[in-house]
Amino acid sequence: MRMSSLADYAVVLMSAAARHCGGIRCNARVLATETGLPLPTAQKLVSKLSAAGLIESVRGAGGGFRLSRPPAAITLADIVEAVDGPIEITVCAGEHASDCAMEGSCHVRPHWQIVNRTIRSALAGVTLASLGQHIPDPRRPEHALDLKKVGERTST
Repeated sequence: MRMSSLADYAVVLMSAAARHCGGIRCNARVLATETGLPLPTAQKLVSKLSAAGLIESVRGAGGGFRLSRPPAAITLADIVEAVDGPIEITVCAGEHASDCAMEGSCHVRPHWQIVNRTIRSALAGVTLASLGQHIPDPRRPEHALDLKKVGERTST
């Protein structure tokens, strides 16, 4: 399972907006430049995020947008659903089950619903505010384990 690139870009855009916009208005051009997103993509995302009520937009000179709520009140689930729609790992896992030929005899469906709720809950547990916190990347050399020091600690 993979979320769409557009949803991923929306998280990047909203994270930048949370860091730099605060209570003031910004625009798609500034955030596109800062994030490296193409301007048309940033504009499309601003439109979707605005329609979902995650950002407030003002047209005209001095216009732009700002977050509609504090970063601590906007979750990854909110952003992903604004771009991709409801989070559903399978068609039958969502609230609006489709016309599945196996629906009457499927014993797996309740389990998919549990998995789906767990994934959505995990995304709902991560806020824009928490994305501003630094987490070391273990793939980068400055964060690599010093095996000699680890060995010294375990042998004493």
